[in-house]
Amino acid sequence: MLSVNDFQAAAARLKNVIHSIPLSSSTTFSSMSGAEVYLKSENQQKTGSFKVRGAYNKIMKRYEEGGLTAVVASSAGNHAQGVAFASAQIGVPATIVMPRSTPIAKVSATEGYGAKVILHGAIYDEAYAKACEIVEQEGAEFIHPFDDEDVMAGQGTIALEILSDLPTVDMIFVPAGGGGLISGVAACIKQINPRIQIIGVQAEGANSIVASFHKDKISPSTSVHTIADGIAVKTPGTKTMEYINQYVDKMVTVSDSDIAGAILLLIERAKQVVEPSGAASLAAVLNPKIDIAGKKVACVLSGGNIDVSFIHKIVEKGLVTRSRHLKFSTIMPDAPGALERFAHLVAEQNANIIRFQHDRVQADLDIGDAIIHVVCEVGGKEHGKRLLAALRKNGYQILP
Repeated sequence: MLSVNDFQAAAARLKNVIHSIPLSSSTTFSSMSGAEVYLKSENQQKTGSFKVRGAYNKIMKRYEEGGLTAVVASSAGNHAQGVAFASAQIGVPATIVMPRSTPIAKVSATEGYGAKVILHGAIYDEAYAKACEIVEQEGAEFIHPFDDEDVMAGQGTIALEILSDLPTVDMIFVPAGGGGLISGVAACIKQINPRIQIIGVQAEGANSIVASFHKDKISPSTSVHTIADGIAVKTPGTKTMEYINQYVDKMVTVSDSDIAGAILLLIERAKQVVEPSGAASLAAVLNPKIDIAGKKVACVLSGGNIDVSFIHKIVEKGLVTRSRHLKFSTIMPDAPGALERFAHLVAEQNANIIRFQHDRVQADLDIGDAIIHVVCEVGGKEHGKRLLAALRKNGYQILP
């Protein structure tokens, strides 16, 4: 079992290798949540995520022991970069198997560190199976992304840093996929200060740890579907679940809409780009699943490796979630001037039409009518309500 000494030894290996990222307080998120919120911004870490901690600790420990000639890993992206970076430091070749759905930015970054990348399977679990085949064929050493105590010890060094910056922290919210990060953080924290609560956060569409935690046995998901690719794991680790069951206080889930809203707020208010899995912790705080009022809360923002081409989709979803974009449909006469009148009413309410689409072919439409699907930019939920009320007052039926 991992001891505090293991985490301290990992921290010593990582010293002068990773970036020192102190906790930052957030007045905005504190006001929104009713808690005292702090951010642990591992999206600013070397390689763009916390994963470099565990990968580097594992590889360097094995290198110190001798006999390490080649490494293989499977990853949705962040662990891949950590392994590629660590292996490059000691001149050991690395092969990384990644799901075909991995964002291009993560593939390119991994190759940029010198690793050979193989794309295989739709999800992490299929990439993992392929990596195991390569290990057997080539005699390389597999570096597991989460179900390894040396990897968990590296991830748990985050806990030592949080305690150093904020000894009086009450709760730490941690994203969870396979469980390497949360198991490491929880094991380290609880052995130093059992008073501190550890809250694990998963996406609703990839909730295998939540299910396993509540059933007290490993319960794989039959499928995963979430924008949070970094935590889209069907089956949690056997070792990680042992630590999670022993040390974690609660496991909760957040929706993709919650995550998108958190990403948007991080961009606007904290000026930080955080990937979906990394924003899950803040999403759980801003859409409270448990009582956090008056507590000192630390959110681990676990990574920032998001594909630039994907950001606009996340931001658009976040704008809808935060009631900054209002989507609705209405019926109007398909006649000259009808659209101009509608647009004038919207403008009178200080809203801005950013997209609309005519639909003249729906079966139950009266001849001479059309449905328009509209997206408006508004200032928030109340502004949106005022706009819809004004349209209804002027005879427009707002369709569900």
